[in-house]
Amino acid sequence: MNRFKNILLVCNFDVKQHMAVDRAVSLAKQNEACLTVFTVINELPADARMDITIMPPQELLELVINDRRKNLNALAADMGQQGVDARVLLVTGTPFLEIIRQVLRDKHDLVILAAEGKGGLKERLFGSTSMHLMRKCPCPVWVVKPTKRAKYKRILAAVDTTSDFPDFERDSLNPLIMQLASSLAHMDNSEFHVVQVWSVFAEGYMEVRGGLSENSIHNLRKQTRQQYMSQLDRLLAGVDQKEVIAHRHLPRNDDAPKAIIKLAKSKKIDLLVMGTVCRTGLAGFFIGNTAEKVLSEVNCSVLTVKPEGFVTPVTP
Repeated sequence: MNRFKNILLVCNFDVKQHMAVDRAVSLAKQNEACLTVFTVINELPADARMDITIMPPQELLELVINDRRKNLNALAADMGQQGVDARVLLVTGTPFLEIIRQVLRDKHDLVILAAEGKGGLKERLFGSTSMHLMRKCPCPVWVVKPTKRAKYKRILAAVDTTSDFPDFERDSLNPLIMQLASSLAHMDNSEFHVVQVWSVFAEGYMEVRGGLSENSIHNLRKQTRQQYMSQLDRLLAGVDQKEVIAHRHLPRNDDAPKAIIKLAKSKKIDLLVMGTVCRTGLAGFFIGNTAEKVLSEVNCSVLTVKPEGFVTPVTP
C-alpha cells in the first residue's frame, strides 16, 4: 500500500476515533507519507449568539478552539513518539466544506476519519459529514468503524464490469478498487473478496413476450454469468495475488445494492472498497444510486474512491 503519500486525518473528539488514528499512523509510517491532523470547529450559529449572556460568543468560541488545539497537539505528540511527524491544523466552518478545501489546498491523496454513528439495526453508521465527503471529496475517503480488532479480517471489493455501453468513469474505477482492496488485504493478511452483481437484461420480457423456453433462459443466464466471470478474472489478473486468495462472488440480482449489503453481512466483511460515481447533472452532489443505497445500510468500514477526472463542486 504505497499509493498514499499525503494523508489527511480528520479528528472528531466526540466519537471513538482510535482506530482511524491508528490506521493513519500505520499508513504514514509504511508509506513514509506526510500526515496532517485536522479538525473543524463549527462556527457559532447566528441565532444562538443572542442567547449567550454569560460570556461573549467570541470568547466562548476561543475556549473551544484552545481546548481542541490542546487535544490535537497531544495527539500529534503521541504520534511523534511512534515515529510520525504530524502537522496540526485547526479551522472553523462547515466540516465537510473545510475538509474538502484543505484537500484542494494541499493536494491530499487520502482522507481518513472515524464513523460518526454506531451502526447496527437502528442507526446509520455514516453521518452527514462522511456522506458529504464520499459524495464530493475528490480523493479517496476512508471512514473507519470503531472495532476491537486493529486489522481487518475480511475485505470486499465491489466492482462493476458491465460492458453493455462504454463508461469511462466505471472503467477507471474498477482497477483502482481492485488495487486498493488487494493491497490492504496484503497489509492486514485479510481474506480478499470480490463481488460483481449481475443480471440478464430484460429477462422477464424475453421469457413472457419473447416466448423463450426455460432451457433457453437457463442457457442465457449461464452464458451471461460466464461473461462476467471472465471480466472479473481479467481484473484480478491486474493485481498482485501473492499470498492472497481471491474469493469471487457473482450473485444474480436486479437489485445490486441489496446483493452487496447481503453479501457484506453474510461474510462479516470488515472493510468495503467501492467507487462512487456521479449520475446527475450537478457533479458530485449525488453519488451513484448503488453506492448511495449501500452506504445507507452497510455496517462496516468503507473506503470510497472517485473516477479519474472527477471534479468536486466545492471551490477553494
